Amino acid sequence: MATPLRIAVVGSGPSGMYTAAELMLEGKATVDVYDRLPIPFGLVRYGVAPDHFSIRSVRDNLDRIWDQPGIRFIGNVTIGEDISVDELRSQYDAVVLTYGASADRALGIPGEHLRGCVGATDFVAWYCGHPNADREFFENYLPTVEHVAVVGLGNVAVDVARFLAKTPAELNATDIPEHVRNTLASMNLSDIHILGRRGPAQATWTTKELRELGELEACQVRVDPVGLTGTGPWDSDQKVPLRNADVVRSWLERPQVDGPTLHLHFLTRPVAVTGTDQISVVQVERTEFTATGALASTGEMLDLPIEFLVRSIGYRGTGLPGVAFNDETGTVVHNDGRIEPGLYAAGWIKRGPSGIIGTNKKDAVATVESLLADAQAGLLPHGAGAIDALIAERGLEVVSIQGWRAIDKAERDLGAQFGIERMTISDEATLVEIASLAP
Repeated sequence: MATPLRIAVVGSGPSGMYTAAELMLEGKATVDVYDRLPIPFGLVRYGVAPDHFSIRSVRDNLDRIWDQPGIRFIGNVTIGEDISVDELRSQYDAVVLTYGASADRALGIPGEHLRGCVGATDFVAWYCGHPNADREFFENYLPTVEHVAVVGLGNVAVDVARFLAKTPAELNATDIPEHVRNTLASMNLSDIHILGRRGPAQATWTTKELRELGELEACQVRVDPVGLTGTGPWDSDQKVPLRNADVVRSWLERPQVDGPTLHLHFLTRPVAVTGTDQISVVQVERTEFTATGALASTGEMLDLPIEFLVRSIGYRGTGLPGVAFNDETGTVVHNDGRIEPGLYAAGWIKRGPSGIIGTNKKDAVATVESLLADAQAGLLPHGAGAIDALIAERGLEVVSIQGWRAIDKAERDLGAQFGIERMTISDEATLVEIASLAP
């Protein structure tokens, strides 16, 4: 391996950037990082809550990877559409898929298709300023909403509820686009319901995220005591669930404040959504723990008036043409990150949506080890190395590192006008235009 390998990484989120950095150690490879968007960093930019400043600062660390020799950003190019996986493989010694898991999981209940029912992936993308978010829907629909249901007991569910409950003043320091600020400020929320079919000890949110619900300036938290009967909801011998249960207990008696009410419902699962043209009611059923710890139906039903339902029950990956894929797990079929010699995977598309951002670093290292072992064994094909000619032939408008730097500066300049570090620019055509003016 005296000559550096030429590698393509598909996806510029944390797993893609960590993969690229690991490959470039000691001059092992030169790396082209592809993204379908004109902006890098994936989930760190478009999935982490905008008011979690310390976590979002991870993108500054990822950004420094672009300063290393031997790496290029090829943004605004969709692999599987603009260039097929097979075409990409023909041009490189190896390809690593790190494009994540961007689809949401459905509830599988009647009426889920009604207007006003959305996946957390879509809603989070909108308030984070994703270029492909459905601005027209959210900006026209949300001002009409008074009652919200968020289904799920994870950090994303908590993020969604917290973001909806925040006052305009609480959102001022974030980098969300101006149209998102204005839309959220125009809402007249009365109630936000978080629905979970299990108890607080079984929730997957972190204690820090859970506590943030109780720190909102103008929102009161109420815990539905009906879902806390018996011992099952509290049972755990692990530290985090025990801390979470203590936080929930502390909310059973809280002084009232002006503003919307955030209701926590445990042992409650949605069974149907009803409405004419859009959602108006969510029917929920009480659940209970059996003596063996299993979850069982009780037959007790309750109707909640809801105009906006956000399902937050997990992410799943989607396949690419010509790549072995497991529909059940929503991941590619692989062995230690190796789909086959010359084609690899890292991150959520490899292992599913699990872990924290830092988990992707260890995962990327493991995949790179498989790739380098194949290279050492002489199993990698030799790519043609003519990707630039193919891109030119297709007439693709690529955004480079310099283009991203121009976008970065434009967002910081825009933010300065509002007294914040940056303001996200969400219009894709504008982003590409700014990038095209880069020297």
